[in-house]
Amino acid sequence: MYQRRLSTEARVGSIGIGGSNPIRIQSMATVDTNDTEGCVAQAKRIIDAGGELVRFTTQGTREAENMKHISARLKADGYQTPLVADVHFTAHTADVAALYCEKVRINPGNYVDPGRTFKHLEYTDEEYAAELQKIERQLVPFLNICKEHHTAVRIGVNHGSLSDRIMSRYGDTPEGIVESCMEFLRIFKREHFDDVVISIKASNTVVMVTTVRLLVKTMDKEDMHYPLHLGVTEAGEGEDGRIKSAVGIGALLTEGIGDTIRVSLSEEPECEIPVARKLVDMIDECAALRAQAEASIKDDTITLNVDATDWETLQLKAAMAVGALLIDKKATKLVINPREPSNPRDPRISSKSSLIELADAILQAARIKFTKTEYISCPGCGRTLYNLQETIAKIKSATKEFVGLKIGIMGCIVNGPGEMADADYGYVGAGRGKISLYRAKECVEKNIPESEAVEKLLELIRKDRA
Repeated sequence: MYQRRLSTEARVGSIGIGGSNPIRIQSMATVDTNDTEGCVAQAKRIIDAGGELVRFTTQGTREAENMKHISARLKADGYQTPLVADVHFTAHTADVAALYCEKVRINPGNYVDPGRTFKHLEYTDEEYAAELQKIERQLVPFLNICKEHHTAVRIGVNHGSLSDRIMSRYGDTPEGIVESCMEFLRIFKREHFDDVVISIKASNTVVMVTTVRLLVKTMDKEDMHYPLHLGVTEAGEGEDGRIKSAVGIGALLTEGIGDTIRVSLSEEPECEIPVARKLVDMIDECAALRAQAEASIKDDTITLNVDATDWETLQLKAAMAVGALLIDKKATKLVINPREPSNPRDPRISSKSSLIELADAILQAARIKFTKTEYISCPGCGRTLYNLQETIAKIKSATKEFVGLKIGIMGCIVNGPGEMADADYGYVGAGRGKISLYRAKECVEKNIPESEAVEKLLELIRKDRA
């Protein structure tokens, strides 16, 4: 029987996350945080669509300072929704953002540790302890600012941005991801700072689900019960992005895990909100469907009987119901049988070929079977250095023939090379009008003019395959 995990409550401005509060839905702005007008307009669209928190990237203190003006403009227009600052690499920026935002996200992979270089580092136990003390010296003054201004904190660990220190000791593993988070949480607990939300994200749904489950067990052992934010990072766009998000987020929601979610799509941010709302509204139904689907398993095949009046709902419901079963390898085949409604809105609901394609897409999202090219694309933010949606369309058109190939499309360098550890090739914004190309984690061409980059990527892939 489905039962939501009990967590403590974190206060984020006017709302609570965790505890007895409903599951909160959020998104992130994609415009430059120095563009006050653009940020306010986009935030309003997110909020009007049902977003309960809005996050902004804050690359430096200038962007963090401008959060004051964005917040003031929104409040003047009657919008009280909490705002979140997203900080990478510059710890001082988090101190400034805490003055003006209801929540600040920090990334343990680069809050104090330098940017990753994928080099193996050797530490004695004493040296490793000294590194943890360095984190504490930086973190405690930040927490004191947050206490004074009633600012919540999100510890946001990304699979693709683990520090070289963590990678060297724990490897690229769920255990390493969890330890990266726990190092910070232990400091929070010692400092009696409780307004904290945790996220552990990966573009690989198996890594994401496995790691969040491990984090819950680890926190329980240390008597920590902080609320969790769920998301599949760099999920992509269109149907693939929705299905991948439903597989990963849905697997955990149907287990009672999750207090706030974001569906990361490479689309306008307000488009994420209705998808997230559907996932939350379908938890009880999909938890029941998951139990029925597990009971149906025979000859390594899940048979899912599901009803929906529109195609997107069918996609999300099916992916959410079977996501955990596939991730746990309870079966490796899937058959979807819709209970056809009396008034279907989409002929695909009764199309055998469409249902087979949907089953294949869900199997690919769960890393069971690859039947088409896989795209790992970020949703964009104020750091994005090119037109993300146009570029994704160009790359998809040029590379759709490469079945099973994984291509990462990243707006900037923050998570790019690391998040693409699961990709065969990467296309990363390196500067205005400049792109760098990667083969796995290795940068093979730097600062290519954007006008040439898609063709250069295609040449690289074809050369390697030849």
